[in-house]
Amino acid sequence: MTNPIHRYGLAPRFLHWLTVILVLVAWTLGTFGDDLPKGAARDTGLFVHISAGLLILMALVVRLAWRVAEPPPPPEPNEFGRWLGAFADPAARLAQYTLYALLIAVPIAGILAQFARGNALPLFGLGEIASPWIRDRAFAHNVTEIHEILANALVIVASFHAAAALVHHFVFRDNTLIRMLPPGKP
Repeated sequence: MTNPIHRYGLAPRFLHWLTVILVLVAWTLGTFGDDLPKGAARDTGLFVHISAGLLILMALVVRLAWRVAEPPPPPEPNEFGRWLGAFADPAARLAQYTLYALLIAVPIAGILAQFARGNALPLFGLGEIASPWIRDRAFAHNVTEIHEILANALVIVASFHAAAALVHHFVFRDNTLIRMLPPGKP
C-alpha cells in the first residue's frame, strides 16, 4: 500500500489509474453524449458523466491526502534531467499541479453548470442535491463553456503527461513509467 523507495505503492497507483479511467469516461460522454439517442440513453450518459466527475473529485481528495501522508518516491535521475539541471523538477511539478488544479476545476464547473440549469445534482442514484439557484440559461451556457474548455485542457495536459512518461521509458530508459505500473518484471 505504501510507497517503497523506488516506486509508487498500491494505493497511489490504484488512484492514478482509476482517475485516468474516470477522466476518459467523463470526457467521452461529455463530448459525445449529445450524440446518444434522446431519452433513457442520453439521460444515462449524463448520469454516468456526472457520477464520474464526482468520483474524480473524491479520488483526488483521497489521493492528495495520501500524498501528504505518504510522500512520493524521488524523481528518477536521467540524462535529460542532467541537461536541464534545476529546471527539470519545477517543470514536472508545474505539470503535476496543473493536472491537480484541472481535476478539481472541471468537476466543480460541471456541478455549477448543473445547478445553473436549475437541475439537481444526482449522487450516484442514492439521492440528490437540489439546485440552490433558479434556472439561468445565460449563466448555464457560460459555465458549460468553461467546463468544456477546462475538460479539453485536462485531456491535453494529461496527454502531455502520458507522452512524457513514454519518453522517459523509451528515450531516457529510466523507471519513471514502471514506477506507476502494476508490479512485475521491469
